[in-house]
Amino acid sequence: MTPRPTDKLDRLLVEELSARHGEPDWMRQVRLQAWEKYQSLSYPTWGPDVSGLDMDKIVPYIQPESQMATSWEQVPPDVRQSFAELGIPQAEEQLLAGVAAQYDSEVVYHRTQEMAAEQGVVFTDLTAALHGEYEPMIRQYFAKLVTPGEHKWAALHTAVWSGGTFVYVPPGVQTALPLQAYYLLNARGAGQFEHTLIIVDEGASLHFIEGCSAPRYNVAALHAGAVEIFVGKSAKIRYSTVENWSRNMYNLNTKKAQAAAGASVEWVSGSFGSMVTELYPATILAGAGAKMSYHGVTLAGSGQNLDTGVKVVARAPQTACTITAQSLADGDGVSTFRASIAMTPEATGSRASIDCQSWQLADQSRSDSIPVLDIRAPQVDVGYEACVGTLDEGIIAYLGSRGLEREQARLALVNGVVDGFAKQLPLEYAVEMANLVTSQMKKANAKN
Repeated sequence: MTPRPTDKLDRLLVEELSARHGEPDWMRQVRLQAWEKYQSLSYPTWGPDVSGLDMDKIVPYIQPESQMATSWEQVPPDVRQSFAELGIPQAEEQLLAGVAAQYDSEVVYHRTQEMAAEQGVVFTDLTAALHGEYEPMIRQYFAKLVTPGEHKWAALHTAVWSGGTFVYVPPGVQTALPLQAYYLLNARGAGQFEHTLIIVDEGASLHFIEGCSAPRYNVAALHAGAVEIFVGKSAKIRYSTVENWSRNMYNLNTKKAQAAAGASVEWVSGSFGSMVTELYPATILAGAGAKMSYHGVTLAGSGQNLDTGVKVVARAPQTACTITAQSLADGDGVSTFRASIAMTPEATGSRASIDCQSWQLADQSRSDSIPVLDIRAPQVDVGYEACVGTLDEGIIAYLGSRGLEREQARLALVNGVVDGFAKQLPLEYAVEMANLVTSQMKKANAKN
């Protein structure tokens, strides 16, 4: 897949993307308005340094060489091989109710298992959904949570989005197996801007798994996707992510969910790759009794600055949120966890609990925890607990006396720290995460 010479970031590209996909005029207008917003906004200055990202050198759209396939045999051999090496076809066969696979700028494979389809679950690429019966629903929800005015990256995403997934779970449907979308950015110096829109209707439930990876080049790449999740009354979603971007990646993703009365949102987030990450899944607790939980782990190795966290806005009474995070840094890596809790005056009787553990695994590493609490409601219960520590040298010495090399002992302790997160994932993904932890530790040791 070769980038076209005309693929530069300008208004003409925005128009071309809309025309290429045959989009309705309202989507074209959304894109153009977002483009104007992108040009007017400044880059955020409160997170990691992104000055190494030259947008003039980012190719924002890679034209696919084939149509979307519904069987792996229809996918071009080189693309199929890339996903086979990640184990995606095998996972689909054994563990999943459906799979979407995006290669660079477009979805190349999409399939829903018969069981989920018979329940009325809609799982397709977002572009295809725009041309069917769900177009009015997409118009109602698209860019309503992740708005162009949120920040410059959100504006850019809305203007040039391509690919992504649309999921609709009908009222009362309990999906037995997870759905998964996997995003592979393969082209040199490219940008990926997929959009995920999920609607879980009243009383329904869904487990959605997102995986991300990319090969490493010696030039910067950009991932600026967006996820919007709408959870109906008494409905439930678990959104699990294992990110393994290459070390040349700027991962500037935006994720947001809105929970109606009695609804539940669970975020399970693992961040291991990229050179720079800014990722803060946000949840709006919009209905009485809505709940959210976040369980995340971030491991920054040498040369990485991973800035992650979670945002919660409680806008209704008797809501609840529980946040548990493990933030680790090794080599000269920097790992930062930010927790932002806002209790509006309507959030009477709500509660929030934050437990963040930050670990510095080397003398040169840095691991920070930054809370922001905005409490404007009476009779709420908000607790924040954080600690910063290093690996216990006494335990390392003891493990050494039992025959473990020092780095084996360090790895065993780190795996113990992140074990709680791994238990939130299906077995095969927990194994993948353990492999990522091992890989990160080896890279950090090689640098030292």
